Amino acid sequence: MASCATGTEAAIRAAACRDGDAASHLKLISVLVIFLTSVLGISGPVLLARYFHGKPLYDKAVLVIKCFAAGVILSTSLVHVLPEAFESLADCQVSSRHPWKDFPFAGLVTLIGVITALLVDLTASEHMGHDGGGGGGGMEYIPVGEAVGGLEMKEGKFGADLEIQESNEEEIVKMKQRLVSQVLEIGIIFHSVIIGVTMGMSQNQCTIRPLIAALSFHQIFEGLGLGGCIAQAGFKAGTVVYMCLMFAVTTPLGIVLGMMIFAATGFDDKNPNALIMEGLLGSLSSGILIYMALVDLIALDFFHNKMLTTATDSGSKLKKLCFVALVLGSASMSLLALWA
Repeated sequence: MASCATGTEAAIRAAACRDGDAASHLKLISVLVIFLTSVLGISGPVLLARYFHGKPLYDKAVLVIKCFAAGVILSTSLVHVLPEAFESLADCQVSSRHPWKDFPFAGLVTLIGVITALLVDLTASEHMGHDGGGGGGGMEYIPVGEAVGGLEMKEGKFGADLEIQESNEEEIVKMKQRLVSQVLEIGIIFHSVIIGVTMGMSQNQCTIRPLIAALSFHQIFEGLGLGGCIAQAGFKAGTVVYMCLMFAVTTPLGIVLGMMIFAATGFDDKNPNALIMEGLLGSLSSGILIYMALVDLIALDFFHNKMLTTATDSGSKLKKLCFVALVLGSASMSLLALWA
C-alpha cells in the first residue's frame, strides 16, 4: 500500500515542478510526438506484411511478427497496466476509504476482464461454428485415415467435399484472427485512453518531460504488437487504415481530454475519483489483454498452427525463432517500465 506520509523535501520538490503553463506546452508537444510514433509503430508490421505478401516467406514473416506482438501485449498487461491499476487503487486517498480498503478490487476487475474476453470469444466461436464460414457448418469431421481410404474408393465426391471443408476451415481461421485483432484493439484503446487522460490532467512538468520519450517508445512497441495481429487478419484496406488511425489518435485525444477535464473541474491526476477510474479501467484492460495474449495469440500459434506443429527441421527452427521473437517482444516492452 502506498504511504500516506509526505516528506518536506518531497513536497518542496513537487511544488517546484507544478507549473501549469510549462506543463501545457509539454503536453501539446507530446500530442504530436506520440501521434507520429504511434503511426510509425502500427504501420510497420502492416507495410511489411504487404511487402512480403505472395512471397515464399510471407506466412513465416507474419507469424514471427505476431509472436513478437504477443510478447509485447503480454508484457504490456502484466508489467505496465496491472501494476499501475493496483497502484492507483492503493493510493492513500483511495485505500483509506470504504469500500476500497476492504477488498482487492483491482484483482477482481482484472478477473472480470478475463471472463468477459472469454465470453466474447465463446460467443463469436459459436456464431462462426453455426455459420461455418458460408455453407460448411453441417459437414461431419472425417479422420485422416478414413479420408485417405475414401479417396481411393470415391475420389471425385470426397475430393470436392474435402476442398470445401478446407476452404471453410481457412475462412473460420480468418474470422477468428479478425475477432482477436478487434478485441485486442479495444483492450489497448482502454489502456491508451487512461495513459492520455492521466498525462493530460497532470500539472507536474518534471513527470511529463521524461514521459514524452518513454511513451513514444511505448506506443511504437504496442503499435508493433497490434499491427502484427492486424496484418495477419487480412482486413480490407479501409478497415486496416481505420484500425491504425484509431490506435494512433487515442492517446493524443486522451491527453486533450485530460487537459479539458482539468480546465473544467480542477481535478488533477492525484484526485481520488480520477485514481479510482484509472484503477478500474486499467484492471479491466489488463484482464482483456492477458486473456488475448495467452489464449488467442501464444497458445493458438504455438500449439495449433500447422507451421509450428509440423515435426520437421524447418518447423522446429521456426518454432525456436518464434519463441525468441516472443521473448524479445516481452523483454523490450518490460524494459520500458523503467521509464513509463
